[in-house]
Amino acid sequence: MSEHRDHPRADRVVAGVDGSDAATRAALWAADEAARHHLPLHLVHCYYQPYLYYPPLATSTTVNDALLSEAEHDLRAAVTVVRAARPDVEVRGALRYGHPVQGLLDEAATARMLVLGHRGRHGFDGLLVGSVAAAVPAHAPCPVAVVRDNGTPGTAPVVVGVDGSPVSEAAVAVAFDEAATRGVPLVAVHAWTGLLDEGLPIGLPEDPERVRQVVDEETRVLAERLAGWQEKYPDVGVERVVVRRRADLALLDRTATAQLLVVGSRGRGGFTGMLLGSTSRAVLNHATGTVIVARPVRA
Repeated sequence: MSEHRDHPRADRVVAGVDGSDAATRAALWAADEAARHHLPLHLVHCYYQPYLYYPPLATSTTVNDALLSEAEHDLRAAVTVVRAARPDVEVRGALRYGHPVQGLLDEAATARMLVLGHRGRHGFDGLLVGSVAAAVPAHAPCPVAVVRDNGTPGTAPVVVGVDGSPVSEAAVAVAFDEAATRGVPLVAVHAWTGLLDEGLPIGLPEDPERVRQVVDEETRVLAERLAGWQEKYPDVGVERVVVRRRADLALLDRTATAQLLVVGSRGRGGFTGMLLGSTSRAVLNHATGTVIVARPVRA
């Protein structure tokens, strides 16, 4: 059983909605996820008054009533769409007053997964990922799915980045679970970089035998990281990919032909204080399909 499913209170899937098309797509994706795991779906709309620096607007009953009315309308619309598409899923809706990041993080405390659209209704057109979708995966106590529809078929594989870190282990757990419930294969990508011989003068070729030894070692590391999970999920076919390349580029190459990409929130090369590593940020910003960012479950 995967780590995130062992969370004692992970009894629902939560999706953030805000009236945008991206949020509606994310809610429908979340409904499919809830159905696969026989869980209810909780749709959450967070609304707030962002004009606090201008007191007349901050205290205006008319403005606040308009915000509430709009939020209620958007939430009802989302619930209606999802219930029509997935009548087999129990769908609930909730309004929260406050900033979306904090509101969604509060909801994530009792979620198996938190699902977001890649960009909200009020985001700038040029942004590849919105501020909420960028901030929440760095702090959420559960896996966070940032949904994009790249049109890949349901038979496409799940891809996971593996680097041997504890956070990577959480990503592998999520990825095997997702591949198993979808009935699709898993592609495990282990990327490595760096000079093999630091004392080698610039311009001279590397020793082919040394390259082969390092490739064999990295291949062994990947096999060891996957062995226990393959025993737990014997029906999941696994393709192992070991490549000498930057991790974010190696993973992004796979997104066009994957239905889902799973990464850890921070890799083994990241700084301890970083909540979201450079690879995770790059993948969130540039992936053409849905990305799940996994974090180790806190006790």
